Amino acid sequence: MLSYFVRRLLVMIPTLLVISLVVFFIIQLPPGDFLETHIAELIAQGETVDSARIAFLREQYGLDKPMIEQYWVWLFGLLQGDLGYSFEFELPVGEVIGNRFWFTVLLAVATTIFTYIISFPIGIYSAVKQYSMSDYTVTLIGYFGLAMPNFLFALVLLHYANIWFGLSIGGLMDPRYIDAPWTLDKVISVINHLWIPMLVIGTSGTAAMIRRLRANMLDELQRQYVVTARAKGLSSTKIILKYPLRMALNPFIADIGMLLPQIVSGAALVSVVMDLPTNGPLLLRALQSQDMFLAGAFLMFEATLVVIGVFLSDVLLAMLDPRIRLGGASSK
Repeated sequence: MLSYFVRRLLVMIPTLLVISLVVFFIIQLPPGDFLETHIAELIAQGETVDSARIAFLREQYGLDKPMIEQYWVWLFGLLQGDLGYSFEFELPVGEVIGNRFWFTVLLAVATTIFTYIISFPIGIYSAVKQYSMSDYTVTLIGYFGLAMPNFLFALVLLHYANIWFGLSIGGLMDPRYIDAPWTLDKVISVINHLWIPMLVIGTSGTAAMIRRLRANMLDELQRQYVVTARAKGLSSTKIILKYPLRMALNPFIADIGMLLPQIVSGAALVSVVMDLPTNGPLLLRALQSQDMFLAGAFLMFEATLVVIGVFLSDVLLAMLDPRIRLGGASSK
């Protein structure tokens, strides 16, 4: 197990290097850069261009150097904690992200907890009560959750939350608390506004997880070891929780690699519709404006979370499922 752990860690290093090269290539694909676009906009508007500042920024961030040198400057900056400079906001990338990162983490964690708490009991119950009226009801709700577009559900909830509860439309807090220092009232306002995006983003994930868990559980319940456990007189609850559920969890553990990137993306479409102060809209804006260092920091961080998530899921699968052979082929 230790050798497997070390091998997986060592594989992450070249993987991240290759990803960094791909990310840098992607952010360089559009013709020109943000500074050239900004200069063209200023000239079109009849404004003057501070050529000295433009030249300073080009020299400081290596935009006047060949592509390969720009890549090394950007990579070594990332390794030293320098995420670069946001030309659009005229601030370091770390300051631009600021509180948005923590709001995105809060929303991602709350949504994940909501999804697991709702979907696991319903998925297990639906599998155990296969073809019952409750199973059909859960199936109908699941299809509704999968079919309803998130942005449409968000608009409906925002409308009725404003009518029934008097909540402000959009955002994660009441507008009067946006620039105010953190107080108990501000925390309460965030909690009051958090449930809407949590419910919107978590609905489709919950519906999909219920269907997958139900299918996995039904497959495991037909296995011979379940029949043997029942023949030995074990209770139904113990049989379900100790054996089939444990085996049915493998796909969800493997999904950890895709859950962590939500910290960066933050359900971008829903965030735009609901005007949430998360990373998703900021990433979309950076890509549209060719703010290369801001976009590159987001993409690199998201890719790093994918690699870390896949590593964690692989290790957890190796620990929880004895059927997995760490060395490749099973020994004879």
